[in-house]
Amino acid sequence: MRPEKVKFMLLAADMARVVRFYRQAFGLDEVFLSPHWSELAHGTAIIAFHSGHDGSPNPTGLSFQFTDVFDAAERIEKAGGQVLEVPNQREGEPILLGRYRDTEGNEGFITQYIA
Repeated sequence: MRPEKVKFMLLAADMARVVRFYRQAFGLDEVFLSPHWSELAHGTAIIAFHSGHDGSPNPTGLSFQFTDVFDAAERIEKAGGQVLEVPNQREGEPILLGRYRDTEGNEGFITQYIA
């Protein structure tokens, strides 16, 4: 049996704030919103948010790929997030890679394929 959907869950201290951040920074679409559980999507990819987090740093494996990763970094900061590592190319990798922290402490990656 195959899954119906796959969701990547992040934690949130303030549901309205985290939804606003991901809508502004990444342009995700609203699927379901509530004070305790919300879902945003890009195509069939769903990011879910669960309330109750204390806002402490929370490294994740979430990654967004862009055609202009520097524009994405600017949008993250304008939306209230923090760029932890400015995108750069590491030796032997065909991408520019940066790290960000959202308004709730969740840390993820932003990339741009350049090979």
